[in-house]
Amino acid sequence: MSAKYALTIGINNYPGTDSDLSGCVNDANDWKAALAKRGFKVNQLLDGAATGKAIRGAIREVIAPAKSGDLVVIQYSGHGSFVPDKNGDEPDGTDECICPYDVVTNGAVTDDELFELYSAKTRGVRLVVISDSCHSGTVARMAPILTPPSTTAKFAPTRKVRFLPPAAFLSRRELVQMGMSSRHVASSSPGSPSGSHAALLMAGCQDTEYSFDAWFRGRPNGAFTFVALQTLAKLDPNATYGDWFKAIRAMLPSQQYPQAPNLFGTAAMRRWKVFA
Repeated sequence: MSAKYALTIGINNYPGTDSDLSGCVNDANDWKAALAKRGFKVNQLLDGAATGKAIRGAIREVIAPAKSGDLVVIQYSGHGSFVPDKNGDEPDGTDECICPYDVVTNGAVTDDELFELYSAKTRGVRLVVISDSCHSGTVARMAPILTPPSTTAKFAPTRKVRFLPPAAFLSRRELVQMGMSSRHVASSSPGSPSGSHAALLMAGCQDTEYSFDAWFRGRPNGAFTFVALQTLAKLDPNATYGDWFKAIRAMLPSQQYPQAPNLFGTAAMRRWKVFA
């Protein structure tokens, strides 16, 4: 019988940025509960524990014991952003990234780094990455949220997008280096041919969109996470990731949450049975 390993990461608190979120820790806890119910051994990093160093180490740790045929799931909820490309593999001059708790002091974790970490898995290990964050273009795209509020209470919680503007954590010199971003985080190799994937990636939105941090039934969650877990609970036991994705896309985008989730991976990966 194959083994199942998982890592869930949720970051609400971003010191020094004035851009804290509300639903990411709940996301990580909800994914942990869903995965544990399906037989996964789950490790978790929340808020201050989710530094860049800790995230890199935890990814190595969750992948290391997996053997051919085993399943590894890595989930991340928090801010996404982009940074200057360091190795020249990006036509647009930027690398997409996730933002750890200490992004202001120690920087982001780039898509190049994530791809290398994921590629260290043993051949035959199935790796699924679930990302509920923004990896969209430039600060100019950070328009006001115009869709209706999540609730009608007098002090209704404010929805936010899970995108941290690079100006919040990069130097002026780094900012002037950057153009526009065009890819999602770390599913395929920056320099590899189309179809070469280190993991199957389920992403909360398209490259030019936002993932929303919102409130559901009086509790904060990512819109993508809420919908993904709602549909997961109703899936047929033999459903594939392609089937699950179709169920998610039947609910997102919506009027309130104009984000279109995406599924990145080979045709064979899409046919994998969900968490099986």
